Amino acid sequence: MKKITLGFIVILVSFTILIFYYGLKSEKIYDTKDLVGKPISKIDLELWNNEKIFNTKELSNNDFTLINFWASWCAPCRKEHKHLMSLSKNIKILGINVKDEKSQANKFINKMGNPYYLIASDHDGKKAIHFGAYGIPETILVKKNLIIIKKYIGPINDKDVKKILRLIGKK
Repeated sequence: MKKITLGFIVILVSFTILIFYYGLKSEKIYDTKDLVGKPISKIDLELWNNEKIFNTKELSNNDFTLINFWASWCAPCRKEHKHLMSLSKNIKILGINVKDEKSQANKFINKMGNPYYLIASDHDGKKAIHFGAYGIPETILVKKNLIIIKKYIGPINDKDVKKILRLIGKK
């Protein structure tokens, strides 16, 4: 009986170690590259400074739209903000404010400038998930037909600005 119990324990421990080994060895990086070429989710968003509802299908009124997920508490959002200000001269940018206090977000915009033609609120961060966003800042470039052209995870930089301008035919 002791041999059977000992054998069972050895098999169980070996199995557990094997599971952990393969689980830790496999790469589990969340990647949203599969979203490129697919349509964005058509969802309703509450606009920031009024009670109106905006549906993402309305983005088809623009040739291109940049959707930017941001918050006042997000340090990388501050870093990328100057690039959004620059891009706003050439493309409409929909800002989606994620998990933020409205008063703090207003201070951020008043201090840094407003690159957005519309700002929507995502109080609990659940709407961002529909866009494949899992952190902020994230930015999505969408065509008139609501197909995702490019997705940027993290703050956009000078190189990204040049690529966006090329993609929309402004450079």
